[in-house]
Amino acid sequence: MKTEDPGVWSSRRRAVENRAVAWLAARRVMLDPRNARPDTVLFARKALIETAFLVGLRSRLDDAPLAGDYASILEQVEDVAGQPSYRELIARDEVALLLYAGTYAALRLCGRDDPEFRRIIQQAAAGGYAAAFERVPYRQLDLLHTLHLCGIEHRLPAMDDVLPFTVLCSHPNVLKLADRDIYAVTHTIFYVTDFGQREPAWPRGYRLGEAVELLEALLVLAEARANADLVGELLCCLLCLGVTDSDAADQAWRFLESVQEDNGRVNGPKGIIHPRLQSEDDDFRHWAEGYHTTIVAALAGLLERSPRRVVRPRPDMPATDVALVEPLRRAVLWLRDRSMAQSPRAGLPGITAAAIGAAAIQEHQLVRPALEFYAASLADADPDVWQEQGMEIAGEFAMALRAAEVGCPSLEKFLKATAAVVNSLDSVPADVMDNVRRLISLGLIRPSSGMAIPEQSPARERRAYPLHAATTLCEARETYHLGQFAATVRALVRDGWRQHRITRDAISFLIGQQDADGAFGYPACDDQAKREWAKFSWTRSVVTALAPATRNRA
Repeated sequence: MKTEDPGVWSSRRRAVENRAVAWLAARRVMLDPRNARPDTVLFARKALIETAFLVGLRSRLDDAPLAGDYASILEQVEDVAGQPSYRELIARDEVALLLYAGTYAALRLCGRDDPEFRRIIQQAAAGGYAAAFERVPYRQLDLLHTLHLCGIEHRLPAMDDVLPFTVLCSHPNVLKLADRDIYAVTHTIFYVTDFGQREPAWPRGYRLGEAVELLEALLVLAEARANADLVGELLCCLLCLGVTDSDAADQAWRFLESVQEDNGRVNGPKGIIHPRLQSEDDDFRHWAEGYHTTIVAALAGLLERSPRRVVRPRPDMPATDVALVEPLRRAVLWLRDRSMAQSPRAGLPGITAAAIGAAAIQEHQLVRPALEFYAASLADADPDVWQEQGMEIAGEFAMALRAAEVGCPSLEKFLKATAAVVNSLDSVPADVMDNVRRLISLGLIRPSSGMAIPEQSPARERRAYPLHAATTLCEARETYHLGQFAATVRALVRDGWRQHRITRDAISFLIGQQDADGAFGYPACDDQAKREWAKFSWTRSVVTALAPATRNRA
């Protein structure tokens, strides 16, 4: 949330832009392909078009004449683009049309139109291949947008006709998106909004709020990976959509400010340049690894201050969710049946999880006979049995028995002894707090006792989504550590993040791992014993994660 004076806030963003442009201008010689080695020429051309486009947008988004660092970069771009060795490559390599057309578009935006440059681009675009070979949707949008800025007529579909086929409008699960997918999302928004100058026609059933929610969720994931390049692009996308009153955007600005070096450079993510280029000298690597992210930081500052950018209130978020009752019911029945086939000592974790799931969907009858059987079987169990299970399972099992009005003498004796130990403490360690609250719920400890028991996590309000949780979810999904994934979802729901896009998509991922029998997880092995053990463990974890999510849907 902004707490600073708006003028201070604005000047800090302008400072990010100014420092970034100054760094780029000081290294503009790097943009000249004539100075590059044969194996880095294409890299220089790519950097040229991207830097040129920043200058073109500066002319378009700010009425003030180009001066200073922006002007010096434009002079470099114009010098390179005026050489036959650069522009005539368009006619020789139509596949790379966009590598050159973007440079012309930038010059045109700056009032430096070049009829001969335009003629070669027009000829290539009409030549039956440069604008004809198949591209993925966001690359097709790139072509359409570039031709628009170049003033080149064509017979291709309109951008709004391509938009429905993009990743952006396909309702993706944010936890499954790789960096290349996120770049597809950001560039789609850049092109269809014409960098904030155009209102796209969203596909039927798609709402602006969904795009904003997606961007804000991806900002969390990008910052969790310390990827300043994606943080910057996603921030630019929110600005292109006209959204400024966003906590996620404010946090993105703070992150960019924190990683910008004193000279204005912003380092790019690991692997941003091809490994073959690692043998270059230190100056080249320093520029090559930072130029793009520095451009993005400058663009964010430019978009933030542009008087031509549309500004709108943050739209309402879509009220979408995944159905949980039926998946939980099927999992409860599976756990109940598998637990009843085991010894009470081995099956107790499963039947406890089943009871938690049944309570969440208010269908206690699904597990009542099983609870009665387990209570009778363990009525005289040694304290070691309960100690072995741990307080979480023992406490949850006790609460399930209490709800079913079923008694278990050995368990009650164990819990009373545990409560006596807790009552003797002056304070309660944080890592056992949930277990203490279970004893309170069972009436074995009075909340008014003298010990210090911290309150549960406060309502989410405007707190930042926990980056460590986002990182854990991504890593657990990639390694298929379903137990860790489910535990993280459970913690997020407990801490008030049930309705956040990342948590909702995490829940959707878990639901997608349920098999036809009701169990969760796909072990991808053929040993039957290992398969059963994995499914039993995973299903317990997922059910205990989804149960509170079912109760906290509001």
